[in-house]
Amino acid sequence: MASDKPGCALFIVRANVPEADRAAFDDWYEREHLPDAMATFGAQAAWRAWSVDDPGVHVAVYEFSTRAGAEAVPASPGLTRLIADFEARWADRVPRTREIVQVVQRIAG
Repeated sequence: MASDKPGCALFIVRANVPEADRAAFDDWYEREHLPDAMATFGAQAAWRAWSVDDPGVHVAVYEFSTRAGAEAVPASPGLTRLIADFEARWADRVPRTREIVQVVQRIAG
């Protein structure tokens, strides 16, 4: 059963990275983009992963303490700047989708 208390929210970016760009993309995202995006968004935490089932799929997750924090990201000037930086580097070779999800239940083991 979901809790009545508001939980954290996640801003998720899914990218499809061509195999030829994977190593450079991985290095750039680790060293530059993830730390910059986390600081720009004011996220509590950030992490990223590569899909095991589809090695070209990269997922970045930014955690916010509130839904409002995550919902502020899409309209922020910071995201506009980050998108421009991304496009300048990767052009149309790396298509992305973005979504916000509300955490409704979390169980720690």
